[in-house]
Amino acid sequence: MSTSTVHRTSGVTESKLMSGSQILLECLVRENVDCIFGYPGGVTLPLYDALYDHPIRHILVRHEQNAAFAAEGYARSTGRVGVCCATSGPGATNLVTGLVDSMMDSIPVVAITGQVSTKLIGSDAFQEADTFGITRSCTKHNFLVKTIAELPQVVHEAFYIASSGRPGPVLVDIPKDVFQAQAHYTPVSSIHLPGYKVFTEGHTGQIRRAAQMIWESRRPFVYAGGGIIAADASEELREFVELVDAPAVTTLMGLGGLPAEHPNYISMPGMHGSYASNMGMSGADLLIALGVRFDDRVTGRLAAFAPHAKVIHVDIDPAEIGKNRVADLPIVGDVKRVLDKLNKVLHELAPQAREQNAPARADWWRQIHDWKAEHPLLPEVSTSEIKPQHVMREIDRLSGGRAIVTSDVGQHQMWAAQFIRFNSPRLWINSGGLGAMGFGLPAAIGAQFARPDKLVFSIVGDGGFQMSIPELATIANHALPIKIIVVNNGYLGMIRQWQELFYNNRISQAELNSFPDAEKLAAAYGFKGRTIDGAHQLAPALEEAVREPGPYLLNVRVARYENVYPMVPAGGAINEMVLGPPQPVEA
Repeated sequence: MSTSTVHRTSGVTESKLMSGSQILLECLVRENVDCIFGYPGGVTLPLYDALYDHPIRHILVRHEQNAAFAAEGYARSTGRVGVCCATSGPGATNLVTGLVDSMMDSIPVVAITGQVSTKLIGSDAFQEADTFGITRSCTKHNFLVKTIAELPQVVHEAFYIASSGRPGPVLVDIPKDVFQAQAHYTPVSSIHLPGYKVFTEGHTGQIRRAAQMIWESRRPFVYAGGGIIAADASEELREFVELVDAPAVTTLMGLGGLPAEHPNYISMPGMHGSYASNMGMSGADLLIALGVRFDDRVTGRLAAFAPHAKVIHVDIDPAEIGKNRVADLPIVGDVKRVLDKLNKVLHELAPQAREQNAPARADWWRQIHDWKAEHPLLPEVSTSEIKPQHVMREIDRLSGGRAIVTSDVGQHQMWAAQFIRFNSPRLWINSGGLGAMGFGLPAAIGAQFARPDKLVFSIVGDGGFQMSIPELATIANHALPIKIIVVNNGYLGMIRQWQELFYNNRISQAELNSFPDAEKLAAAYGFKGRTIDGAHQLAPALEEAVREPGPYLLNVRVARYENVYPMVPAGGAINEMVLGPPQPVEA
């Protein structure tokens, strides 16, 4: 059973006759919503009429998919629920990619969709789609609101479900006649969902046993993921890592959960993780998995993953426990609360337990440092042509581990994850689980609206950028000072890399033969841009982009055939990395 008291921003405090649209907006005010990313349509016109003189800000995007991505960018950069809105039929179906993306990455989003009037549902009316049915599998929960009486309760339940437990997207489908109907609005004071259970505290006995296992281990290794970010557990993670003095990695979704500058931090693990990270996971005798789902991109061949390790797995979602890797010690609970309790028990046991395996742990750290020294993760050096890894190092220099960086999907995403430092959570925003191209630019829009104080880089490839070019209009309209860096190699880079390495270099439909003139494209929208192709131009061009008070489009022509290394081939174990391109055999 789950019960929540609604303590929200005050609005209407007594029963008042209002339209469904006005009631919806009142509920959003009470949920502290300050902006909505959306695109209007026929059945949502009553809502947009109510928005005309309402204080909630509406951001008009140029495609509904980008409304969902922007809502994600808002949510990922703040931890608050992002809100997007679309009309019925194609508007709602265009949201689906963003909903799946937020579902895969556990991002709290509430999507509001219009629907044809209740009497027309099921009649194949104009712009009708079964939004409720279509989105059932790609949302944490969804609602079809059939009467105005149920609207306030549904809206508050949607926000509670989206933000509690394992976060995720919730969709509220509202017919046009519900928007138009009139009713006396009474504020909702509590939410009671008997079938919705959230386990937050963790089992006390399991936590104590985990502390004992940790102190008994000789080669502990911390594997932290996006759950650390979602739970705002970064401080607890830092305390834990320092207390047990264990090497730690953060996944693609967990970057920034432990500061990159922390001495215990190794890097990102997995398919494109560092040698030291992957060898550390393979050699550990205890894997402490915190807010992770043992994703295939981390584990590689599952049967060969961490073969010598016992596993402590902490996750708020009981469905993740044992799904891919059986846990020797499972703990279902909010990772922030579990770590807080675990740290207390570890402190309690430390005086007697800390020294029992001290020599073995010193040897373990020496081994980790040897692996780091043996194959360090270093960027390629640019000579005449620009190496894409060099682009990331320059962005890292300008960021100092403090800027928000959104990424599209592909090679540049992996290079950014490898070479840009994140010293705080909610700075790295990417499409991890779904890998949705076109994500980077609209996500930056959401992040910049949410965090106007932050420098925001949007790193995109020439492929993904061209999927979201229309959002340059949104950026221009609001003078958002986003620094758009196109890592342009003239290919769908990761596709080309796999075709080169695993399909006998048969490059099929991966070459992008044309790209717009960046300076003219940016100028057409009223801001600055340029193209560079020489290594000597890179640092000055990026510095110019950062100095520019408004948006900036920098098209960086990089080495066309550069590949992402290290790389674990499909089906390989994570300690079977390809560390670099094949070397020619000497005669």
